Amino acid sequence: MLVKEWMTEDPIVLDENASIMKAVQVMKEHGMRRIPVVRDGKLVGIVTDRDVREATPSKATALDVHELYYLLSEIKLKDIMTPNPIAIHPDETVEYAAVIMLENRISGLPVVDEENHVVGIITQTDIFKVLINITGIYYGPWQIAFEMGTQPGTISELVKEVREKGGRIISVLTSYEGMEPEKRRVYVRLADMPEEKFKELINELKQKFNLLYWVKDDLSQIPRKGETTKSPEALEALLKI
Repeated sequence: MLVKEWMTEDPIVLDENASIMKAVQVMKEHGMRRIPVVRDGKLVGIVTDRDVREATPSKATALDVHELYYLLSEIKLKDIMTPNPIAIHPDETVEYAAVIMLENRISGLPVVDEENHVVGIITQTDIFKVLINITGIYYGPWQIAFEMGTQPGTISELVKEVREKGGRIISVLTSYEGMEPEKRRVYVRLADMPEEKFKELINELKQKFNLLYWVKDDLSQIPRKGETTKSPEALEALLKI
């Protein structure tokens, strides 16, 4: 998956000589946390909501309103921005962008063309969307995890077994993190099916593979802001070991 398929295209940018007051207004109006800063249309910096907070006088300031507005209109973005920010190109992979963000502990990257013009921005939220897309959780609630060897044919055998028992596979993902050499974890997500039929499938898979766990994700029970989260007992009931 390429960055250009998931980035926000034509993001709002501000000139380096724009005031901090302008940045505050733009962030508030558009719910933004970072703004690319340009000079002659080319990326030279980035300003985040944290930069703005640190440059803005605290509520305890002795300045009156007129003095405060004057100060905010005089401070330029070039004075508070992070210069020469890390950027990425639209034809690079989303995985590469995610590694850059993780290694540098940043939550977003400007996307630039060959001439360093800002053509997009990709954020952690976009990475989450990619994760949801490749796992297929919206299309299948069941996830089954296995520990398997890396020899050819092992996943094909698993897929064949699942299909023969009536399971419809949405996605198959593998991970080598924390595993012994020649071992891997395999995560299979299935479309919904009657619980009795699913239990029969699990019993069959236990006979032939090293099954680690299975869980059913209930998207109707997603916590929302301001709501009480699930109790430990409710979470435990969802996870079958």
